[in-house]
Amino acid sequence: MDKVYAGDRTIDGIVVTVNGAPLPDRAEAKCYSRNGFEWSYEGPEPSQLAYAILVDHLGDAAEAERLQLRFMRGVVANFQNEWEMTTADVARVLERLDSVGAARSG
Repeated sequence: MDKVYAGDRTIDGIVVTVNGAPLPDRAEAKCYSRNGFEWSYEGPEPSQLAYAILVDHLGDAAEAERLQLRFMRGVVANFQNEWEMTTADVARVLERLDSVGAARSG
């Protein structure tokens, strides 16, 4: 099933959804920040967002943790105020990250 991840900064604060429902922060599994999500810079809140998107997309907390830093730096830190990503977008980024990681270790 294709999912759509979306984020927006509203007058009421940060809103991050997956298919229109709030995206769980997954802090009970891995806590980078207790302050919720953020984006457009590198830090703990963008790390929490990267991890939450990856856990939701992959269904694998350990793999999400392994990829979180690169996904945060390469994607989340570059989001604009309002953003949207589909599962196909996430999959393309993960393919690229895997090929870059394989090239560096090979």
